[in-house]
Amino acid sequence: MSSSGVSDVANRSSSEGVSSRPLLRVICGPTGAGKTALAHQLARQHALQIISADSRQIYREFDIGTAKPPVAERSGIDYRGLDVAVPSARWSAARWARDAEEWIAECGPQRALVVGGTGLYLKALTAPLHESPELDPAQRAELDAQLQPRSVEELRLLCAELDPPRAHLGRTQLLRSIETARLTGRPLSAWHAESARPARFQARWLVVDPGAHLPNQIAERVDAMLTAGWLDEVRALMTRVPADAAAWQGCGYRALRDVVEGRSSLAAARETILIETRQYAKRQRTWFRHQLAGSDVTIVDPRDPDVHDLVEHWWSGGTQS
Repeated sequence: MSSSGVSDVANRSSSEGVSSRPLLRVICGPTGAGKTALAHQLARQHALQIISADSRQIYREFDIGTAKPPVAERSGIDYRGLDVAVPSARWSAARWARDAEEWIAECGPQRALVVGGTGLYLKALTAPLHESPELDPAQRAELDAQLQPRSVEELRLLCAELDPPRAHLGRTQLLRSIETARLTGRPLSAWHAESARPARFQARWLVVDPGAHLPNQIAERVDAMLTAGWLDEVRALMTRVPADAAAWQGCGYRALRDVVEGRSSLAAARETILIETRQYAKRQRTWFRHQLAGSDVTIVDPRDPDVHDLVEHWWSGGTQS
């Protein structure tokens, strides 16, 4: 997927099933790409409601490390999807999609702007939804205690044995896949295949990607987050949020907990965070490249001097080859 200039893939279906669905505009892209700044400008210009599609920013109190837009930067913008869950809650993609549908109904699809990089959230909202089986809380907690100490790569290898189609996903989804396979005897992908229901929206996608500049942008953002007090945030959260809370699974939090507990230096933690975040961005790029094929897609480089005109062109429904 090229990130220079603008690329449009217009492959709109003429079938009645697709054309009858409301149009929903979605800004997405890898972490650290610059989605939020573009979304804020668009939201202010058109009085839009932003719906955050970020599986980490849903958690209260986890602010700096999730790159949650500060309150001052959100001034004058109607936001949904931030601070909706306590740190210990588990929020499935299907649950977020149900919430998002309600938020969209509040303002109407024409005023809704979905923004985020959590691919499963976006897919749950814009593609056929899948229901997941209910798991016994006690059994899940026991299994979770065994799985939490494992690295992402260890979880990925285990998931490849139990549910191969989901082995490329992130930590939270890997855990859910392993738990489902172990506790129900069937892979989550099989459950999903049986429970699909039609999507409610036709999506128009704006993919924000600075190409080769992304690793540097990620490094700059990590340093800015550390300067803003991310380590102090972690130190304070450790006094009141259980160590097994779902919110701790966000990139970087585990590394900074090691700093607070004396198992790592801040310099070493920074390198770990950079590696984790860049790997996550790579997985996101892969997901967007494969999942958005056949959709109405526009790609922009946020460093392009004409980017705001290009975003406005996308919002208004224009196409450009």
